[in-house]
Amino acid sequence: MSDLPSRRVRKKAQNRAHIRQIAQSLFAERGFETVTIADVAATAGVAVQTVFNHFSSKEELFFDGHTPWVAGPAEAVRSRPAGVAPLDALHEYLTTRVGLHAHRLATADGRAFVATLEASPALRAHERELHHESMAFLAEALQEAWDGDGGSPALTEDPCTVASVTASVWLAAVRTLIRDQRRGLSEATGHCPHGTERGAAAARATADRVFTGLVRAMPLAGAVPATPASALLSRTG
Repeated sequence: MSDLPSRRVRKKAQNRAHIRQIAQSLFAERGFETVTIADVAATAGVAVQTVFNHFSSKEELFFDGHTPWVAGPAEAVRSRPAGVAPLDALHEYLTTRVGLHAHRLATADGRAFVATLEASPALRAHERELHHESMAFLAEALQEAWDGDGGSPALTEDPCTVASVTASVWLAAVRTLIRDQRRGLSEATGHCPHGTERGAAAARATADRVFTGLVRAMPLAGAVPATPASALLSRTG
């Protein structure tokens, strides 16, 4: 009896993974707009309501397992070791993730994901919503981190505003990086491991440049930045 709850949890996770796999395969084969929730349910051998018990929408079905960058940056800031500045934690997160992302894009599943996404206006619109969600998560985490460090006597703006601008600049750069990887790596390298490694190295170099640009705009680099939000915006364009 004591093992019953854990078995139920495992079964639920297995059902969710099965439905997701079926749905994402159908999306890749037929296109996102063509496939319905009823199609997914029938192919997976479950009721339509079972699909909705796990996923609230087709968009959630498509992106499930593909969006660690939504909550990941904020979590990197919150879980950073003692003594590590927030921007240093973000830099470590980004340089680690871009390499993994590059390798994933070079797989057949990765290329199918990108092809389906690029062919669907609805999915591209939903991805923009996810980026806004990620920006809000990161801004909140940065403000918490800087407030917890006692702020900075050089601060000339509301910490909430500075955190929001920082998150906006950071996520805009990440979004550009993801787009560049999709256009270049997934189409050009195929299954070539050397090409994948070069793509990952190039992505990490870009991540380093993103971090350097933020540090230059923020003299305290990890405490609340002394640079006013308006100046930060003008420097980053």
